[in-house]
Amino acid sequence: MSQYFQVHPLNPQPRLMKQAVQIIHGGGVVALPTDSCYALVCHLDDKAAVERLRRIRGIDEKHHLTLLCRDLSEIGVYARVDNRQFRLLKNATPGPFTFILEATRCVPRRLSHPSRKTIGLRVPENSVVEALLGELEQPLLGATLTLPGDDEPLNDPEAIRERIGKQIDLIIDGGACSFEMTTVVDLTGEDAELVRHGRGDPALLGL
Repeated sequence: MSQYFQVHPLNPQPRLMKQAVQIIHGGGVVALPTDSCYALVCHLDDKAAVERLRRIRGIDEKHHLTLLCRDLSEIGVYARVDNRQFRLLKNATPGPFTFILEATRCVPRRLSHPSRKTIGLRVPENSVVEALLGELEQPLLGATLTLPGDDEPLNDPEAIRERIGKQIDLIIDGGACSFEMTTVVDLTGEDAELVRHGRGDPALLGL
């Protein structure tokens, strides 16, 4: 059964964040709140944990996983960002947006889209994720916590424990989240392209 940390949604306890990072470094798959809905996350470089995350979600390697980054400068390490793209990113981060960009060599090849060499990245505006990323000092790899056969993502940490508590290593209970997923924007073309309208307002990107 997974561990269960109940944290303050605005000031998560540092000792619990440290323990969560230890679990992630140990190959753990973690459910945590974001500024859109709950997500499953794991260590970027842990192949076994990434494969387990994909199995739980019922997705293959063609489905973009997302890098949850601390800030714009960290996005710039893992994705190629020109001046036009940077201005758009600056307008909408942190916030409930996922951006599709060309991956750099810092992204393991198995994580980028197999035909397009792209990766999804975002900077969440959520105190729990921010604290965890700060303690980890690198991005987390994640996906929205929508289980196979479900139409909506899981939003309640108790329901997460009931549904997949035996399949993951930690649930971070930061309270209920939105049911809305992130707004997904593809920035790889000449113009920004709206892929999915979610919680983020596309008007911030002129869309």
